[in-house]
Parts: sequence; structure tokens; C-alpha cells
Amino acid sequence: MLHVERLPEGGYLATSEAIQGLVAQGRTVAETLEIARDIARRLLEAQQGRNLDNSLTAISESFDYPLIVSA
Repeated sequence: MLHVERLPEGGYLATSEAIQGLVAQGRTVAETLEIARDIARRLLEAQQGRNLDNSLTAISESFDYPLIVSA
């Protein structure tokens, strides 16, 4: 799951409890989601490269996720 919140100074911040280390910031929700997807892919590839036990599935080109936007 990806958590997206609006920042007081503008822009959006995305984090994930499921993917340790995922933090993405962008000017729009779309930009933030694109950055988060790229970071998630790189984090998962790095974990697989270190042969860590990973219960997460690889991210495909498209995926569904709940979106929470805090006011």
C-alpha cells in the first residue's frame, strides 16, 4: 500500500510500510506516483540482488493500490 499526503509547503509525499525505504516527493499526485513506482522497483531489485528473503511480489508495468490523500 502506498500512502500519499499533501505537504503544507506544497507538493505531495508518498511512503510505504510494505517497502522499507520508499519515500517519494513530487509536485503533483501523478508525478509523486511515478517517482514512487520507480523507487519501489529499484528497492525491490536491490533486495533481490542481495538475495534477501522478500515476501513482496515484483512490480509490473501497471498495478492497483489504495490511495489515501490527507487534507
